[in-house]
Amino acid sequence: MNVQPTTSLSAERAAEFRKLDLPENHPPVKSGKVGVLLVNLGTPDATDYWPMRRYLREFLSDKRVIEWPRAIWYPILYGIVLMTRPGKSGKAYDEIWNNEKNESPLRTITRSQSDKLSEVLGDEGGRLKIDWAMRYGQPSIPDKLKALKEEGCDRILVFPLYPQYSATTTATVNDVVCRTLLEMRWQPAIRTVPPYHDDPVYVTALAESVKQHLDTLDFKPDVLLTSYHGIPQSYFKRGDPYHCHCMKTTRLMREVLGWDDQQLRVTFQSRFGPEEWLQPYTDKTVEQLAKDGVQNVAVMNPGFVADCLETLEEIAGEVGEIFEENGGGNFTHVPCLNDSDLGMKVIEHVVRRELGGWL
Repeated sequence: MNVQPTTSLSAERAAEFRKLDLPENHPPVKSGKVGVLLVNLGTPDATDYWPMRRYLREFLSDKRVIEWPRAIWYPILYGIVLMTRPGKSGKAYDEIWNNEKNESPLRTITRSQSDKLSEVLGDEGGRLKIDWAMRYGQPSIPDKLKALKEEGCDRILVFPLYPQYSATTTATVNDVVCRTLLEMRWQPAIRTVPPYHDDPVYVTALAESVKQHLDTLDFKPDVLLTSYHGIPQSYFKRGDPYHCHCMKTTRLMREVLGWDDQQLRVTFQSRFGPEEWLQPYTDKTVEQLAKDGVQNVAVMNPGFVADCLETLEEIAGEVGEIFEENGGGNFTHVPCLNDSDLGMKVIEHVVRRELGGWL
């Protein structure tokens, strides 16, 4: 007896069968689609006091970000930090603000990454929906997850845009996703992208971005610092793998570039509060390099997939000034991968891999 192989139903035929199964007067149901949600850290809606305060309050109230007991932290947060920091941070954002679109560069770039991913992947016959959100600020993760579900996405891939895992970044995105699911009667199936700090496509893209940037310069850096956002040392000692992931990314970059550990070094930036953070610190390292007579320095940020306040204002601006003020010569900041061809190749690669079996 000949047995004919079975084939899966097309999305259109499956939708037709679902309609036939519904009883009369059943409310319309959308399903059968797959969503992808790119998620970055967050952004204020404007640079004046109250939008900055709202953003900083949400960010600094996150127990994953500040692990101090609330009884100790909240008086400091509401009595000191939120009274003074919004003004200071607002002035910093003013220096990098996208005035044409009236938004932060992080919002501009993340939206573009989502749009370009939609273009390269297509919509799989109307089945694939790609969107973006911010962990803090707007558009929010709950709003976007609910919107994807309403569009018929019963499977959603959440992509926290952090190559190196930390509880302060990746985990807090996953927390919000899970809390949002608690409010849903009909929950979509969820996948979250794991860290990709050692993915060859990602590491090669970083190395190639360095080569491309150095080709535009009229000097050769003596030292290139890979500057990662820091976390308190206490978080690392409690088991956060972030430090190890950062070190591995840079080590693999050295192998691709053929450089040694003096040419390509690891540093950490953006410390906050009285605790000791991961070291060496980027600003202190650059200051010492200048004092030691090093004349040509470059800094890049492998842990950021998009340029933002911490890369444009802090590194390209403040750290560059520190180098110059202490006797340094040429300073350059290597842009993040952003929505460049290299950056989109990484995002596309990770999404295609993690969608396996769903499309």
